[in-house]
Amino acid sequence: MKTKFHQLWGGSKMENNKRYEAGIQAMEALFSEEVRNGMAGIQNISPDFWEMIVSFGFGDLYGRNKLSHSQREVITLTALITQGAFDQLRVHLQAALNVGLTKEEIIELIIHCAGYVGFPKAVQAMGIAGEIFKETR
Repeated sequence: MKTKFHQLWGGSKMENNKRYEAGIQAMEALFSEEVRNGMAGIQNISPDFWEMIVSFGFGDLYGRNKLSHSQREVITLTALITQGAFDQLRVHLQAALNVGLTKEEIIELIIHCAGYVGFPKAVQAMGIAGEIFKETR
């Protein structure tokens, strides 16, 4: 039986399993076990949505080989700051550090964003980055 996810996104169960596994691998590279376990709570609320997040968000997007995980995190951080998605920003700041971005690069990214998204969002992002930097000492 096909789930709603399969109905929406198509593909065989085997293809979707490969996408899901690729998503899990990307998440393991990006996030600590604690963060992954917290994110998996979504699975209890909506298994279909969880499968979409893992298979598409991390399997299809992060699984592509033209950009590195660190390059993708630069894009993700910028997008999250632009949207004001600060809860997700916290998780992706940790991921960015996990895949090799430096604190200095992240600070520069936030400073650069200020000119495009405005100081209020950049100030909030910088504050969150400072908290993450303290936690990762």
